[in-house]
Amino acid sequence: MSTFKISKTEQKSRDPGIVHSGDQVLVRLLNGEIKCVKVEKNSNVVIGKFGSFYANDLIGQPYGVSYEIVDKKLKYHAPRTMEEVEDTDATNEYINDGEFVQPLTVDEIQALKRAGVHANDIIKKQIEQHANYSLKTEYSKEKYKKRKEAKYHKIFTTIEPTLFNVAEYWWAKDQNRLRDLRIDSLSQILNMANIRPGGKYLAVDDASGLLVAGILERMGGQGKLITICHTDSPPAYPVLDQMNFDPSVKDVLKSLNWATAEEDYVPILPPSEAPEGQVKSERQKHRLNKRKAISDLLSNTREELFSGEFDSLLVASEYDPLSILERLSPYVAGSAPIVVHSPFSSVIVELQAKLRNIPQYLSPTVTETWLRQYQVLPGRTHPMMAMSGSGGFILQTIKM
Repeated sequence: MSTFKISKTEQKSRDPGIVHSGDQVLVRLLNGEIKCVKVEKNSNVVIGKFGSFYANDLIGQPYGVSYEIVDKKLKYHAPRTMEEVEDTDATNEYINDGEFVQPLTVDEIQALKRAGVHANDIIKKQIEQHANYSLKTEYSKEKYKKRKEAKYHKIFTTIEPTLFNVAEYWWAKDQNRLRDLRIDSLSQILNMANIRPGGKYLAVDDASGLLVAGILERMGGQGKLITICHTDSPPAYPVLDQMNFDPSVKDVLKSLNWATAEEDYVPILPPSEAPEGQVKSERQKHRLNKRKAISDLLSNTREELFSGEFDSLLVASEYDPLSILERLSPYVAGSAPIVVHSPFSSVIVELQAKLRNIPQYLSPTVTETWLRQYQVLPGRTHPMMAMSGSGGFILQTIKM
């Protein structure tokens, strides 16, 4: 088992709480939608129908700040304070919905926008001319205001690229690409696998890199992580792009494909040295040095894998989990945990039944995480109306 060592040398690293040039920044709109934008120095950032702004206005600013786009420039927007809603006798039972309740037409609203009227004034004008606004309850009035603000205001908030926020963004974007690996399931997997700085880990990640991102965040640039993929080229982990990791954090990550992970595999590599007597140009030297670096990296990564004694094995793959365990468990240290995730209960239950008949796997246990999200507002705290059904199923076992 590997041990945790604290480095005595302090390395200057980027501040993760500040927006840097080249970062992919998550922004939350007033309607709750989250978008990802690329921030490059001396360029424009486009946020859909909200328009665009100068990236330099955002670079160097802390995360968690709200801005309003005004004439392609960012204006600080003070956070809205939460207020208690007074109890009234008003009800919504006498409200009749229809076009007649809102005299302002779409054309009139567009004319106000072109005239440069601020969003607050447009909303105020709509409220004043709304036939049934006074009949609404205080809760309904608050909902109406928020709905109009989300429609007319060009306000967004930058979100710190934590694992939780990035996982939430990808879950809302396309949970199938994450193989239903929800953030609560991911936290359970990382705890079960005992991920920590200085550890030595083996992973198979077909969940767009979410599992790898969680491991790297906890390792903090200390230790070793080898991933096994099914592509010849280095795997594409798009989730890592939004994490904006410091290069030192990603330096611990190395990858092999299933072919190069075979002990009897003989890699076929192009020559890394020029034939004797031939004059080498600088371009040729650079190409040969690059080939040699790739060859050395492959050789060193294979040696690290075959030396074994990994602290844990984590699997979130589309392939048969038993075949993966049979291939990789020999490299896992004794008494080390093995954790497998799948969006399908049948796959995990079948794997559990098979592992129970193999003596080297101790106490294979199946769990399913359960998550309920709540709206927390004064007088309006309740479970969300729409929530995800499952975050997948997890099997944990100990290698003997």
